[in-house]
Amino acid sequence: MFVATPDRPAPTGGGRPPVPPGPACLLQVRGVSKSFPGVVALDNVQFRLRPGSVHALLGENGAGKSTLMKIIAGVYAPDQGQILLRGQPVTLASPRAALSHGIAMIHQELNLMPYMTVAENIWICREPLGRLGLVDHGALRQRTQALFDRLAIDIDPEAEVRSLTVANRQMVEIAKAVSFDSDVLIMDEPTSALTDKEVNHLFRIIGQLRAQGKGIVYITHKMSELFEIADEFSVFRDGKYIGTHASCDVTRDDIIQMMVGREITQLFPKEEVPIGAVVLSVRDLAVKGVFRDVSFDLRAGEFLGLAGLVGSGRSNVAEALFGVVPATSGEIRIDGQPVRIDSPAKAMRHGLAFLTEDRKESGCFLILDLLANLETAVLRSRFVKYDFVQQAPLRRDCQQMLRTLQVKAPGLHETIQNLSGGNQQKVLIGRWLLTEPKILILDEPTRGIDVGAKAEIHRLVTRLAAQGVAVLLISSEMPEVLGMCDRILVMHEGRMTGIVERKDATQVRIMELASR
Repeated sequence: MFVATPDRPAPTGGGRPPVPPGPACLLQVRGVSKSFPGVVALDNVQFRLRPGSVHALLGENGAGKSTLMKIIAGVYAPDQGQILLRGQPVTLASPRAALSHGIAMIHQELNLMPYMTVAENIWICREPLGRLGLVDHGALRQRTQALFDRLAIDIDPEAEVRSLTVANRQMVEIAKAVSFDSDVLIMDEPTSALTDKEVNHLFRIIGQLRAQGKGIVYITHKMSELFEIADEFSVFRDGKYIGTHASCDVTRDDIIQMMVGREITQLFPKEEVPIGAVVLSVRDLAVKGVFRDVSFDLRAGEFLGLAGLVGSGRSNVAEALFGVVPATSGEIRIDGQPVRIDSPAKAMRHGLAFLTEDRKESGCFLILDLLANLETAVLRSRFVKYDFVQQAPLRRDCQQMLRTLQVKAPGLHETIQNLSGGNQQKVLIGRWLLTEPKILILDEPTRGIDVGAKAEIHRLVTRLAAQGVAVLLISSEMPEVLGMCDRILVMHEGRMTGIVERKDATQVRIMELASR
């Protein structure tokens, strides 16, 4: 439990604990509030950032972290309050205004333009021009390559962004933010799509920036990252400022209790449930040029993990099983019967559900409301009678799903793009749970999800397994894979390298197989 001392004040539920003394602040926020229709996102909050430091910002989804950072980055205007930069009040009316004051932000949802090159994305509106006022593409490439050399990033500046992996797109976003040479750099979940190797690379970049006197605001749900790179942290809960402490003064449990206002006794609530008959059988599955010779059985009630580094082919296997990119060879059997799955619609008819890893690109319908996003997978199934949609039971079940997953939203008619990234993820999980699947494929199900919501989602999926649902779980978070799965299938560069039983699974063993 958190113990208060004279230099370590006890966290409170909504007050304003004093900010610890220290060097002059690079950035300060005083009494900022922000409301949206039906939601108070920030309520009289404070924050400060010292030069040459990393300040982690923590809280559950919907706590107000991203909203505050978007205010600092000029995306939103505060309803009240003051922002000071180097001790002077500033008005940040737009992202361009924030950049002019030396504030850059890497957003949780990637904002790159897929049909433009990497170099064009990084230097858009800042391109080097030739004598005739046209873009000098040679100089553009050289400038980008020099930036990548400085950051040790191995990406072709002339590659189109749409051809990059999610992890490489994240590195491009990071390079773009660094290219502004800003004094304040805000990173919103920058490691959500990165492997351990890439995370270490990012931490080296952050170390360089800190040594140059830059201030880094780091939003994360990963406790290990906080203790590895953050000098101090602030916690927000339900739009209120809870407290600020040096990261060396607290434990992981202290922070979690501050975030959620309660103790979480078990993050990975793995329960022993009866493992039934084989539901899904895969033999020699392949997509030409992507992966090959993947074989496994998945049983009712079982959690089968699919592990591997980014680019190993694990997500491609999931897409082939769901018919997004149909397999070019191999066999799929469901309940012992051979099936050909060449479309998601056919996969759903066979009882499969698939949560994709990229909620923005292939998950959410951002301009539609929560009801539309939830109902899209079930409109042709149990809620249709005599060719008419049964609106009352549909709305009832969708509303119940929001309550079950504790989605923070005013109601079913709220536009999903107005929700935090974590709450968007919960809605997508709810969409597939409404289909009552027999085989549930989850690709990065807790990416961008806070610790409290992770535990709730893990408990929910564990209950489904106890009811006989077979779960294929893909995750970059090793503790999640080790904590939840009965067996773990490991891949490397498009091929299987082994299947490890739960009793034999360790992080070292999995990484050995993932890097063969």
